Amino acid sequence: MKILLPTSISLDLPLDETVDGVEHVSYDPTLPVPQEHTDADALVVWGNPADQLADAADRLTSVRWVQALAAGPDAVVAAGFAPDVVITSGRSLHDGPVSEHTLALALTAARRLDLMLDAQRDSRWAEELGGSQSADRSTYPGLGTLAGASVTVWGFGSIGQALAPLLSMLGADVVGVATTTGERNGFPVITEDDLPARLAETDLLVAILPATPATEKVISQEVFDALPPHAWVVNVGRGSTLDEVALETVLRAGTLGGAALDVTAVEPLPADSSLWTTPNVVITPHAAGGRPQGAGRLVSENLAAFRSGDELRNVVSR
Repeated sequence: MKILLPTSISLDLPLDETVDGVEHVSYDPTLPVPQEHTDADALVVWGNPADQLADAADRLTSVRWVQALAAGPDAVVAAGFAPDVVITSGRSLHDGPVSEHTLALALTAARRLDLMLDAQRDSRWAEELGGSQSADRSTYPGLGTLAGASVTVWGFGSIGQALAPLLSMLGADVVGVATTTGERNGFPVITEDDLPARLAETDLLVAILPATPATEKVISQEVFDALPPHAWVVNVGRGSTLDEVALETVLRAGTLGGAALDVTAVEPLPADSSLWTTPNVVITPHAAGGRPQGAGRLVSENLAAFRSGDELRNVVSR
């Protein structure tokens, strides 16, 4: 069999050689797959533009398995591969990096590192952000501290479950939101039916939602209105899940504390976007992931399972 491996990442796998009956072929994910390799049985995807994926879906007529290394495989699903092509995601590969970045954004929301950096650029000692501070969250420009903060993690998959202990160690009360209630990794989980009541007491809402028709702008005006006025929203899932117009409206009106966005509906965020100048918005350039950990191991395990007819890890339902 033939498997195509992207040059955009080092997987510690053989390149451009045949090993144990498997031909490993490297390809540039920014270019169409060369015609001589359109007979490939498997394709590994990382950093492929939408048009390249669509071209691969159209021309790789022999492909039977596509391994996405992104946690969210929505781009691969949207590319148009045949229904009998098995798609597997990079679920769990980004748990550590995304958790770290989300924690950094949460601490920025608490300590307002963004405002301190602005003051530093102006050579100004920001007295309002230092010195003696009230324990009342509503009197501080940010959350003040994560200790005692009510944190709701909407999308409590592997990343959410990796993040929750980090927040908990800093004293936050963490509740996950998923499709079924119960307990995951020692943390209580509620469904969206119970979300409105939880939002009313949430200081920090962390969204780690995939891009699906059901999640389109689900972080809406209704959600913002349900949160306390001092609350912050952190989005590290997909930009399409958040209503940016509604977010800008509440932030400019001062009815929401702030938002930290690692993802936006259009990426890169256009220079003329009003989000850049919206008060109390922190924007990072889709930087939470981008560092898959254990990708080579996942590809190797799934390749072995694919060849033996066993179940693959992280199969995506379509």
